[in-house]
Amino acid sequence: MGTMASNQRLTVSLVVMSLLLVTVSGCTGLGSNVPNADLSADRTEINLGETVNFDARDSSTPSPTIIDEFVWKFGDGNSKTTRQGITSHTFLNPGFHEVEVTVLNDEGEADRASISIFVNAPPTIVLDIPTYIKSGDTATMDASESFDPEGAGIAVIWDFNIFSDSNNDGDPANDADSTEHTADLMIDQAGNRTGSVTVVDDKGAISTANWNLVVVSRIFNIVWEEKIVEANWNGYLEQGESMIIEHRPSEGGRAVQLNSTLTLSRELIPLLLPEDNFTLSLDMETGWSTFSSTSQDNITENTTATIDRGDMNSYPESGYTLSADSKEALESLLLNQAGERFGQGEWTWTITADQCDPDTPVDGVDPDQGNDWELSVTVIVMMLRISEVGP
Repeated sequence: MGTMASNQRLTVSLVVMSLLLVTVSGCTGLGSNVPNADLSADRTEINLGETVNFDARDSSTPSPTIIDEFVWKFGDGNSKTTRQGITSHTFLNPGFHEVEVTVLNDEGEADRASISIFVNAPPTIVLDIPTYIKSGDTATMDASESFDPEGAGIAVIWDFNIFSDSNNDGDPANDADSTEHTADLMIDQAGNRTGSVTVVDDKGAISTANWNLVVVSRIFNIVWEEKIVEANWNGYLEQGESMIIEHRPSEGGRAVQLNSTLTLSRELIPLLLPEDNFTLSLDMETGWSTFSSTSQDNITENTTATIDRGDMNSYPESGYTLSADSKEALESLLLNQAGERFGQGEWTWTITADQCDPDTPVDGVDPDQGNDWELSVTVIVMMLRISEVGP
């Protein structure tokens, strides 16, 4: 009985040992079938928002096992599982990201591989521009406080009008009107101006921001003041000679009335020495021309010729306000109103001695072969006075 019991215990022990050996042998077999993970990327430095392509197809697993799946972790909280050993991922957070792939075979064995990806942050735009300017003023556009989060240098590109194609390449949104960190922009017309500033770091990362600048009109007070412009000339002309005189009496204003008189000196002996004949002519740059010949209404008076004209232009209203981009633009507008330009520009006076003989000769010689003359011109001009009162 003792011997039989001992044999039974030995048999049970052998069976248990055999089962243990089978179990250990299975664990060893699984360990020898662990896959080998391999991971590469098409680039390891990118700018924010760009995509990286990952490749784990060089991973392997001992025969006869096969790779069943790839589990990807991208280091930014995102993950995915694929049957193929390739994938891609777009990174939306800057900094370093440890990307890991876990390769699993059909026996459940696994291996891991990883690679580090650096995502470059775009530069930060800090823009300081005025809220508004007056037309004709210069705005200082300041992006000098913009910076690269990684501490690298930056480049600044200004497009002063995103709706205007200043480089004529067909794309109004890519103009480089200035590359200064602080740029001056002069705008001579009222309205809203929309432009952009682009900041680029050393790795080519780009940040762009649009800006809007309000350009307001200037407000001017309009006053017309009456001014009497007087001019006098004199000289001596012999028969056949002429004198030409040029002047601009309505410069900066609007001429409304003209009075002019050419007066000849009286003969010393009027009865013996008849008065001479002169012609006074006027040609205006605006196209009006006229003339007058001397005449003598009374022997006791000097011979004269006159050119007079009233209502050259209307008397303008005064004491009101207008808005305009500039004083010069408003002045040009008011002085060049249709129907109110008469007498602008240069006036040309011509005095011609038509006939100064025959006078009664003295000792066979004409004692007065010419004559002294005097031209007096009076022009009433409404002078334009413009003063800025706003905004």
